[in-house]
Amino acid sequence: MRESGRMLATVLQSMRHKAAAGMTTKQLSDMAARELRALGGEPTIQGYQGFPEAMCVSINDEVVHGIPRADRIIAEGDLVSLDFCNTYHGMITDSALSVIIGTPKQANHKRLLQQTEVALYAGIDTLHDQVRAGDIGAAVEAALKQAKLGIVRDLVGHGVGHQMHEDPNIPNYGRANSGPWLEAGMTIAIEPMATLGTDRVVIAEDGWTILTADHSWAAHFEHTVLITEDGFEILTQV
Repeated sequence: MRESGRMLATVLQSMRHKAAAGMTTKQLSDMAARELRALGGEPTIQGYQGFPEAMCVSINDEVVHGIPRADRIIAEGDLVSLDFCNTYHGMITDSALSVIIGTPKQANHKRLLQQTEVALYAGIDTLHDQVRAGDIGAAVEAALKQAKLGIVRDLVGHGVGHQMHEDPNIPNYGRANSGPWLEAGMTIAIEPMATLGTDRVVIAEDGWTILTADHSWAAHFEHTVLITEDGFEILTQV
C-alpha cells in the first residue's frame, strides 16, 4: 500500500500542474491513466460499478464523481477536483485534490480550497491506535464550521485496502468519543467535501455526478492514511 500510495500521489501531483484551461476532462483522465500505468499501477475506478473512465473529474458545483468527457472543456478560473484510485499488487489507495485553474474568479474560491484541505489534516491529526470514527468526524466538522463552509453529509470517507470502499465509514461530521474504534494497522481514506453554500447534494442525469443542490462551488481533498500505535502515516503523498 505504501508503494501504491506513492504512485498515486506522484500522478495526482503531476495532474495538479498539468491541468490547464482548454483541456478536456477526458484528456486529463487519459493522461493520468497513462502515467499511472507507466509506473506499474492500474486505475481502480475504471469499470467500478460501471464507471466508464479512469478518474473522476468534477468542476465547480460538481462535488464528486464527475465523468470525464471529450466535450467538457476546462476554463480559466474553474475549480477542478481530481479523485483517483490505484491498484498495485492487489492493494488499493484512494486520494483526491482540488485545484483552481489559473486566476481564481473570486477570493472565496481560494478560501474554499485552503480550508477544505485544512479540514482534511485536522481529521488526520486525530489518528492513533484506538481512535474512534467520531473523533475524526468531529475534528473535520469543527474545521469546516470555523471556516463557515457547508459540510457534505451524504458522502463519507471509508476504509480502503483490499477493496476501494471498506468498513468503517468515516463521516465528515460527528461527536467525539463515539462511533467505531479504529486500531493501529488499519488504513482509511479521510475525504472532506465542502461547499460555499448548502450541504445538500443532488445526482445528475448521468447517474454518477453529484452536484450541490444550490449550485454553489465545492472542493474535495482526500488521503489514504495508515493508523499507527502513536499516530499516522499518510500513504498518498510524495
